[in-house]
Amino acid sequence: MKTLFKLVLASVSIITIFSSCSNINTEAIETENSFDSLKSTNFKVDAFWPKQLPNSWILGEVPGLSIDKHDHIWILQRPNSLDGRELGASSGEKDCCAPAPSVIEFDTEGNLVNAWNIFESEGSADPDQLWAGKEHGIYIDADDFVWIADAKGHTVLKLTKEGKQLLQIGKSGQTNGSNDTLLLGGPADVAVDIEANEVFVADGYVNRRVIVFDSETGAYKRHWGAYGEAPHDNELPLRSAGDEPIHSFRTAVHAVTISNEGNVYVADRSNNRIQVFKKDGTFVRETFIANDGGSGSIWDIEFSRDPAQSYVYVPDGANMKVWVLDHKTLEVINSFGFGGRNSGQFGWVHSLVVDSKGTIYTSEVNPGKRVQKFLPVSEDELSN
Repeated sequence: MKTLFKLVLASVSIITIFSSCSNINTEAIETENSFDSLKSTNFKVDAFWPKQLPNSWILGEVPGLSIDKHDHIWILQRPNSLDGRELGASSGEKDCCAPAPSVIEFDTEGNLVNAWNIFESEGSADPDQLWAGKEHGIYIDADDFVWIADAKGHTVLKLTKEGKQLLQIGKSGQTNGSNDTLLLGGPADVAVDIEANEVFVADGYVNRRVIVFDSETGAYKRHWGAYGEAPHDNELPLRSAGDEPIHSFRTAVHAVTISNEGNVYVADRSNNRIQVFKKDGTFVRETFIANDGGSGSIWDIEFSRDPAQSYVYVPDGANMKVWVLDHKTLEVINSFGFGGRNSGQFGWVHSLVVDSKGTIYTSEVNPGKRVQKFLPVSEDELSN
């Protein structure tokens, strides 16, 4: 009887030990294989986003993209980039199509939330223009104000979410070089530091600088060029592979964004480089991506949504893909997308934002004229 009891007790002990070991191993495996969507380097397209627009609306070129604190995606598109073939409904000759308003707000499911026009949108594309319409960059700040960069009119506008203008920086149609403190020169993008009440402008298509203003009053604060030096407007040498980096931004200073660590990241598009600064303009570091020899590889800059912002996402319209960089080293570790017209492929991919779940949204100018949604996936999901 004692022997039987000992055998039963020993069996129970072995089972308990085995069960505990199994639980430990399972937890280790689960931890090792867990997927964090906020730190993804792989993505697959959601081909059904956004939903069809009402009123026979169609998008033109979409240069601007932003996301607000409610996870709503805002686009800035160019109605004037649509040609006569695309505007049949406007003349009453066809069912399709009519130009959508220049500012459109979507939720993450692709439903239209709000839409309004910011600039005059009559007429159609002029093939002799670099681009049609004044729309370029859009940014929604933490207080839900809408900022628009008007690269052709040389102004930055601050508006309510309903489109009421509150502030204008710069004077329409006027520019005076990269060291003028009142006038802008082709502003392409903005970023707002709410705590400091400052707006940073990538200024941009005519000038070669970052310039900072008070976001409440529009008063000038400071500006700088490449490497934190004073900008200039002198003629620049032609760019060739292997050349030493020049101490000037080129056209265009295309995007600006502020990281959680408080640094300012600037897209020096035609120099194929990202330059990083402190908020006072002190140069920190730089990296180069894909010497394309043409229109440049750095079109926008965004970060993954984990607290450390582990990855940097860089849309590249010239090479028609999105680069994924390690934030610590600024080295390329992956890319997604390829040139083409199918879902998940790109034309001139222009802007990119990331929502709170790690989902990426992209916008395209010619030839795509669209926005796309990319879901974060693990490597296993990507291969299936």
